[in-house]
Amino acid sequence: MDLLLHFLLLVSVIIPTPFTTSSSSSPPYALKLGSSLSVDTKDDFLISPDRVFTAGFYSVGDNAFCFSIWFTKPLSNGHLTVVWMANRDAPVNGARSKLSLSKTGNLVLQDADQDLLIWTTRTRDLTGSAQLKLNNSGNLYLQSRDGQILWQSFGSPTDTLLPNQPLTKDAMLVSSRSRTNYSSGFYKLFFDNDNVLRLVYTGPKVTGIYWPNPELRAWDAGRSTYGSERTATIDLFGRFISSDGLFFNTSDNGDQPMRRVTMDFDGNVRVYSLDASRRIWEVTWQAIAQTCTIHGSCGENSTCSNEPTYGRKCTCLPYHKMINQTDWSYGCEPAFQQSLHGNGEDSFLYCPHFDFYGYDSKYLPNTTLNACKKECRNISNCKGFQYKYDKKQGIFLCYPKFLLLNGFSSVSFNGSFYLKVPASTVSSNTNKAIQELNLNCSGHPTTIQLERVYDRKKEKGSIKYLLLFTYVFGSLEMICIIYFFYKTRNSVTNSQGYLQAATGFERFRYADLRKASKNFSIEIGRGGGAVVYKGVLSDNRVAAIKRLKEASSNQGEAEFLAEISTLGKLNHMNLIDIWGYCAEGKHRILVYEYMENGSLADNLHSSKLDWDKRFEVAVGTAKGLAYLHEECLEWVLHCDVKPHNILLDQDCFPKVADFGLSKFLDRDGRGNLEFIKARGTRGYMAPEWFFVSQPITSKVDVYSYGVVMLEMITGRSPKGSDQSGGYEGMTIRWVREKVAVAAEGYGGKSNWIEEIVDSTVNGEYDSIRMGILIKVALQCAEENKDARPTMSQVVDMLLRGDGH
Repeated sequence: MDLLLHFLLLVSVIIPTPFTTSSSSSPPYALKLGSSLSVDTKDDFLISPDRVFTAGFYSVGDNAFCFSIWFTKPLSNGHLTVVWMANRDAPVNGARSKLSLSKTGNLVLQDADQDLLIWTTRTRDLTGSAQLKLNNSGNLYLQSRDGQILWQSFGSPTDTLLPNQPLTKDAMLVSSRSRTNYSSGFYKLFFDNDNVLRLVYTGPKVTGIYWPNPELRAWDAGRSTYGSERTATIDLFGRFISSDGLFFNTSDNGDQPMRRVTMDFDGNVRVYSLDASRRIWEVTWQAIAQTCTIHGSCGENSTCSNEPTYGRKCTCLPYHKMINQTDWSYGCEPAFQQSLHGNGEDSFLYCPHFDFYGYDSKYLPNTTLNACKKECRNISNCKGFQYKYDKKQGIFLCYPKFLLLNGFSSVSFNGSFYLKVPASTVSSNTNKAIQELNLNCSGHPTTIQLERVYDRKKEKGSIKYLLLFTYVFGSLEMICIIYFFYKTRNSVTNSQGYLQAATGFERFRYADLRKASKNFSIEIGRGGGAVVYKGVLSDNRVAAIKRLKEASSNQGEAEFLAEISTLGKLNHMNLIDIWGYCAEGKHRILVYEYMENGSLADNLHSSKLDWDKRFEVAVGTAKGLAYLHEECLEWVLHCDVKPHNILLDQDCFPKVADFGLSKFLDRDGRGNLEFIKARGTRGYMAPEWFFVSQPITSKVDVYSYGVVMLEMITGRSPKGSDQSGGYEGMTIRWVREKVAVAAEGYGGKSNWIEEIVDSTVNGEYDSIRMGILIKVALQCAEENKDARPTMSQVVDMLLRGDGH
């Protein structure tokens, strides 16, 4: 009986329910229930009442069509301007494909009568009277008889905003892949979680914000993070208004309905106005004037330059060649074998006025050119270094690079780049011809050829039934195979979430990591949920390999997902740098940079950290936490700040690590309710963790930071709550008492600082600076969270040296 039901179900799927195809001598202004628009019928489209906009099937290549909206009148060159697409990433066949409005009110797009739906609105009309219409604003909408809008194209834009079309927190503009490839590209305009409208590059390997300038805080860029809503729109007069404070007028401001805001394929957002007499679009505003500052312009190992004649141009670095001759996003690759050891045999090719943004292995201020070269030679994955003079500080700055992206060259740039090349390559006079291609070349449109198998409708009876039997039998066999695969390979399915979370990281095989760590034999750290091993990767990079325990449990899975997704969004010199991950079977492993001096906990009582270095640790840790709380793409609470999670490199430069307990914080505060249990380590946890009614904010990290600083200053481990039931640790109370009894308070002549600081630490300390550090630490460790400063205020107080 079950087999018969399956057979009948498959037959019902194979033979689709017919729709009535609307056809008439003039195009319809509405699509009614039970009707459809067919790709086969030339005149099957909707048109707005004023005939400015048309909706129908638009050809994007050979035998490839997308259901789209475009301006009806072509431009002077004969091209149409598309403003919206339903299926930009899955074009349909040029035969028997159709857009249908089912009798239940669901709008569906089918490919060549196949049962798999390409696109759908997932709507339902209870009134039985819904119609699909296109209005004079260019909005395609599905409306019921009672006036309710069930769906509208204005709510799900592709790469274009039309006048009075809002861009909200639930939508974004995504560029096309190229001028002739309409599929989704690498650039997005969206509202970030801090309510700021931003441009982001989401390439095959990396992701990065590039507008407004990521080096500036939101308010320094003229934006506000305190908007009550996230919305932006351009009106008929060319005025663009955004809830984050961004406002501008187009150069032709005035009543002009023919405008559009487009996220262009080159990564720039532009406003276009139509010159009706010449039938051309003119740029009347653009977000970025210097287009070479757009991230990912030319791919890896290449630079971008602006030339008056050719516009934006990409150039491979010397001794490099293009990977894909038709697409610069793939970048360039070395035409030489890169050395993996610091053997001193590498040369540096001088590239004046070249700059590469981001991906610094280190930051070395006040460094000579020779010292910078030596440092790069000693770093196995160093590709070269940026070297420039800082006029404000009067010193030279060195930035070794482990990845060469976002490169541009301009004579106005005050700095140079030194490319690391094997000396043998330079001496052999290898052909290092520079490859240049204009990004704006027209060329021939890239066509999309879709291969489809058509079902023939007129077959002889016996052959028809034989094919039907074969299809049903094959389908049953496929169902069994899929069912077996699903039951036996759940782990593979579960791991897909990690693949999405870890986009941009290298994925390692478990066997390779086991080999790199010598079968996980060199243990360098251990925590409640993971063990960290030292390993040497195949490219000779020394790495810390963090192997999570009980990865099959909910706790192990949650911890892995938290750390990989959190680190994927972070980029700061005082935060640990992750290189990759492994999600194979039950194994969940993270691979990140190896820190030569271990953790702060390992060095609290060693001779490596004198007082000057301890102050640098205090400032660096504060900078890292300030970035987490206020500057990164999403506000992040670390939730487990302690000496074990502050790592030190070979120069004792601090980096905050271990985000297994981290939590994204909604900026409206609603995300606080997601903390269903206390997080952190006893002794470093803020008092509000122990009260259900207390909201959890970034001030919990501030408290932990204060405790860590007091431990670093005094050498005393923090204790839990005392016998009287208070939540202020014994170390904190002891320091407060010493300060309270000081005859002249902070900076006075009493010996209260001498009594507080750890006498076993080497070197002398500046009493004024130490007093400020103690004062700031005590402010951070206040029991009342409102009395604690923010981490950015901590950084200011420590660097300013006034403690206010």
